[in-house]
Amino acid sequence: MADHRGAFAGKRVLISGGAGFIGSHLARTLVDLGADVTLVDSLIPEYGGNLFNLDGFESHVRMNIADVRDEHGMKYLVKSHEIFFNLAGQTSHLDSMSDPYSDLDINCRAQLSMLEACRKENPSIRIVFASTRQLYGAARYLPVDERHPLQPVDVNGINKMAGEWYHILYSRVYGIPIAALRLTNTYGPGMRVKDARQTFLGVWIRRLLEGEPIEVWGDGEQLRDFTFVGDAVDAFLRAAASSRSFGRVFNLGGDEPISLAALARLLVELAGAGEIRIVPFPAERRAIDIGDYYADYSAIRETLGWAPEVSLREGLTRTLEFYRRHGARYWP
Repeated sequence: MADHRGAFAGKRVLISGGAGFIGSHLARTLVDLGADVTLVDSLIPEYGGNLFNLDGFESHVRMNIADVRDEHGMKYLVKSHEIFFNLAGQTSHLDSMSDPYSDLDINCRAQLSMLEACRKENPSIRIVFASTRQLYGAARYLPVDERHPLQPVDVNGINKMAGEWYHILYSRVYGIPIAALRLTNTYGPGMRVKDARQTFLGVWIRRLLEGEPIEVWGDGEQLRDFTFVGDAVDAFLRAAASSRSFGRVFNLGGDEPISLAALARLLVELAGAGEIRIVPFPAERRAIDIGDYYADYSAIRETLGWAPEVSLREGLTRTLEFYRRHGARYWP
């Protein structure tokens, strides 16, 4: 798969969630690879789109401000594209519990309507769907591979599971070339940092740079793995470029698991200053916490040749530097 990046020159590519964190990085890479890129994003404040993520290359992409729940709009968009990276979704676990119907609309109904549009209008379109490790719930064994039982602990996980299964079903029944990637904690420049709707790590980075203490919930010994955004983008490209991915689900992961307390200490070290507080779990968070998690990503490594290349230390260094320069664009 060493030549997978050459597969996108001249291709017409659609990215939903294109002004978001991962989508914008994917768009930049695809433009560099010679693709003709169209982005669709609702820019609803709660869902992560930020036009500054497109800073400096706005003229190289087409931007459609639209909601994936708009069936007619999405039907029109999927007609004319060869590759569709489907990254749009509601990612907040707490929001899914307080407003389950919006989560259902975005992560289930909208996914199904997009697939129906592809089936009817463009069944040869290649699709890579952004799924999540949240489907696994609390790990029964570690590392977690794709055979692990699916037991989501919140509404978001259940709806994302259904969205993923719709994609795989449409691949297997209708022959649409589709792959799904179960993302773990993806981080890097452009991640949402003003709140915890995408990841706690963003909030930690903002608090650290504002001189506020990092709050580590529980005992801090929970294990997690992390994927740098550039490595995640490479996984999406590999999945789209190879027919070996179609009809399959793959875990992404990180170079090594780390406890949350150790992660907080590493951030403080890299930032050169900071305070860490170990505090009790908020009740609403404890109810949906999954405990330890880290992935076995051997399936995508063996099938598509993917493995993370950016170490956690290097990735966090790049991320801190980005927000030192551009933090005002990402939080009030």
